[in-house]
Amino acid sequence: MTILDGKATSEKIKLEITEEVNKMKANNEKVPHLAAIIVGNDGASLTYVNSKVKSCERVGFESTMVRMPSTTSETELLKKIKELNENSDIDGFIVQLPLPKQIDTQKVLMAVDPDKDVDGFHPTNFGRMALDMTTFIPATPFGILELLERYEVETSGKHTVVIGRSHIVGRPMSILMGRKGFPGNSTVTLTHSRTKNITQITSQADIIITALGVPGFLKAEMVKDDAVVIDVGITRVPDETKKRGYYLTGDVDFENVSKKASFITPVPGGVGPMTIAMLLKNTLLARERHRGLV
Repeated sequence: MTILDGKATSEKIKLEITEEVNKMKANNEKVPHLAAIIVGNDGASLTYVNSKVKSCERVGFESTMVRMPSTTSETELLKKIKELNENSDIDGFIVQLPLPKQIDTQKVLMAVDPDKDVDGFHPTNFGRMALDMTTFIPATPFGILELLERYEVETSGKHTVVIGRSHIVGRPMSILMGRKGFPGNSTVTLTHSRTKNITQITSQADIIITALGVPGFLKAEMVKDDAVVIDVGITRVPDETKKRGYYLTGDVDFENVSKKASFITPVPGGVGPMTIAMLLKNTLLARERHRGLV
């Protein structure tokens, strides 16, 4: 069994990006600039955005965090997005989700300039991804592809089962794993909350990618020997014995499933760190596009 170490892999990617940025600086070129909008005071969102800002600083990017109160109206947020769209100094930006209930998330994501949509959520970018065209791949699926590629996990001709159909992970992964190329060329089954006999389906899978957010959902009896298991789920489980008052766990019963898997991602330290690394990679790509390099 091999651990797909997202933490170590993300560190390598950040070093590679740092080298690229250092070359830009040496040539007196503009370095990539990533901005993030966060509305409200959700603790998990603030932590996540702060980690993105720190990662930007580490690789030499410029970064801007735009904080807006939870009472922000949809009109006010759309105005701020328009400002970032028109700011030529900013290469890419994200709007941290979830948004307060008074704001239409879909309308907000549609308002982001596709050329600055480094989250890869805009329908234009999603459509380009589905057509196997150059685009911004959503950061989490992009990170999974990178792990599979760097660990040389065979995907061609394999049966991949994706658990969860969100537009952030499940749906894009089902498209990407079925595309021509590597990683890809697998036969994909997309399962979800209405899927019947899911154990029968997962037990036939060569590769399982689960993004449910249900702690310990995937049990050992649902996985065949030597399967590749990618755990995207991450849930805070209350635990008074822990310093933080909780512990993090994934969708997979890691202790038992790891005994059967050929490759497996841990939680934490698997897919999570890769998401931020690939957001940085998308920002670097945005900067290169704006300069006509790709």
